Amino acid sequence: MATGSGSGGVFRAVTVDLRRLHEAWMEIVFPRQRESAHSVLGKWTPNTTTGWIGYRIWGVLGMLAVALLYPLALVGFMARFYARKADGTATRIGILGVVAISVVVWGALTVFARLRFSFTGFVAVAAAGGVATVSAVLAVVFSRIGGRKTTVFLGYPFGMTAIFLPPVVAALYSPVLAERIFPQSESLAIWLLDNVLYVGDINEYLRSRYSLSGLGYVGMWFGIAVPLGWLVGGVVTLADLIRPK
Repeated sequence: MATGSGSGGVFRAVTVDLRRLHEAWMEIVFPRQRESAHSVLGKWTPNTTTGWIGYRIWGVLGMLAVALLYPLALVGFMARFYARKADGTATRIGILGVVAISVVVWGALTVFARLRFSFTGFVAVAAAGGVATVSAVLAVVFSRIGGRKTTVFLGYPFGMTAIFLPPVVAALYSPVLAERIFPQSESLAIWLLDNVLYVGDINEYLRSRYSLSGLGYVGMWFGIAVPLGWLVGGVVTLADLIRPK
């Protein structure tokens, strides 16, 4: 009995999510499609035959869009959960707290690297810590100013940068890390160029203008972190649109 009740609750929640997402789609073209938001005026409906035809066609297209977008919204729910936890922690400790924690953690790793490894390893960890600290601070700053757009277009990308760039920067100074990170990065770059960036001959432009060596690896991973941050920010925004709380 409990299992059936739980399944029913999940089904009702999914039904509500799909309805809200479809209403948001309909509001792109037609006004007052969210019934709960217009309790007095009610839901708008067309009063002409041509209007009804367009309304129905847009509604059918909306069903297809919802089928494609809802799986992304589910990813957004999960990403939002962890993003809010991280944001809540950053709010409690403040920007100076973020800097202090990052400095303490990376400083300890740097000291350990100095004692355990060569001077090159020490520089590698120190450089990675610097990049991680700056990126984390910028992510927090941009999540505090400018509203949702600034958070999505700047906050999330710098958050991703704080994750992806430190190992790459460290590999510039550590031959051991370079042997592991750079060949894998090169393989990934070739796959992206051949299978993703072939549209509009973007791959040919990048191959003719840039070489994947030295700081080129940093640029590559920064180029991956930024759109990935936009993607995460986008699915979180989609989750907020469907289920604000």
